Amino acid sequence: MPISNNKILIITYYWPPAGGPGVQRWLKFSKYLPDFGVETHIYTAENAHYSLVDETLAKDINPKLKIVKKPIWEPYSIANLFNKNNRKHSAGFFEENKKQNLKSRISLFIRGNFFIPDARKFWIKPSAKFLEKYIIEKSIDTIITTGPPHSAHLIGMKLKQKLKIQWLADFRDPWTNIYYYKHLHLTKWADTIHHNLEQKVLNEADKIISVNEEYRENYQKMTTKSVFCITNGYDSEDIPENVELDSKFSLAYIGAMFQDRNPEILWKVLQELSLELKGFSNDLSIKLIGKIDDLVFDQIKKYGLTHILDFKGYLPHNEAVKEQVKSQVLLIITSNEADKKGNIPGKLFEYLASKRPIISFGPEDSQIEKIILEADAGKHFLFDEKTDLKKHISNLYQMYLQNDLKIYSKNIEKFHRKNLTEKLVEIIKL
Repeated sequence: MPISNNKILIITYYWPPAGGPGVQRWLKFSKYLPDFGVETHIYTAENAHYSLVDETLAKDINPKLKIVKKPIWEPYSIANLFNKNNRKHSAGFFEENKKQNLKSRISLFIRGNFFIPDARKFWIKPSAKFLEKYIIEKSIDTIITTGPPHSAHLIGMKLKQKLKIQWLADFRDPWTNIYYYKHLHLTKWADTIHHNLEQKVLNEADKIISVNEEYRENYQKMTTKSVFCITNGYDSEDIPENVELDSKFSLAYIGAMFQDRNPEILWKVLQELSLELKGFSNDLSIKLIGKIDDLVFDQIKKYGLTHILDFKGYLPHNEAVKEQVKSQVLLIITSNEADKKGNIPGKLFEYLASKRPIISFGPEDSQIEKIILEADAGKHFLFDEKTDLKKHISNLYQMYLQNDLKIYSKNIEKFHRKNLTEKLVEIIKL
């Protein structure tokens, strides 16, 4: 059912001023969709609960977009009564804590078993009712839902059933196969509902989109519908030019670093090089930007590196990109589990566009490794390749001393947000 009048509606919970990577995917698609003659309507929440806020992303809202917002009620005040230190949950995002206390376990139990598919469930019926009329009035013939939160897909499913409209479901993360699903303390009853709803979305959507080949292959096994892969990407307009590099030999990590992504091998190598290479300790800077687990700080202290730690916390997107462009070396780290080798952090593509050497850590034959090698943008290491890692960092340091630490990423144009949007338009029209 291809589009006939080039009018689409995107249903997304995350929209500026939301911060973090979740908002950027469809913010960037919608930025470039009008360039391909597509009249784009956005439906989002008026009073959404965002764990991260970034006002700077509003600059990417294309003035040609037609944006509609409606209120949403979210029961976080109830769940957070049971949550230690009143930490806020966010759908689609959960930090694994292997030592969950009773209050945290109760909070997660409530979330997983009573708010199905997520805490945005109360947005589904009123949104579907409003959008049914809106779609008819505006003569829209294609809707796109993006999750998490996967309640957005249930809005799309209701509209599909009512209007027989073309519906594309975009999974930025899996539903029941996401890493934190097993920590929601689900009853058998709730687990069955989650799986059944996921399967219904896959069966009733006209087309499925995922962010990497692993997700695409997994979902294709579950449905007869066509499943496509459109990765995340970079926007050249976000990458500042003529930025002066850090004077220090800075190794920068931008994003969340949890316990399963802590590269202890890196801290060991940096400690040894600090003792063995003259001047290395004075030149070195470990730059961490984003949400960092306490265990990481503990290990940095354990290996005597605290004095060269530059922790900046969460930064708005434009500031984070500037920091990565001026860094000497960029770090990217994923879980060491073999079944996570298909994961591709969104920041990888901006790393490539920043044209700084990349050191990545993760499982063997990961998608990250393949992309980095194809772009000739750095080197990938397993979590136990200490000797090779040490030699590589030593070589990079020598290049830094000679003011010759450069890299020229190649074959990355396909990841430009505008080129990815063109691919989206082609899929819509199939």
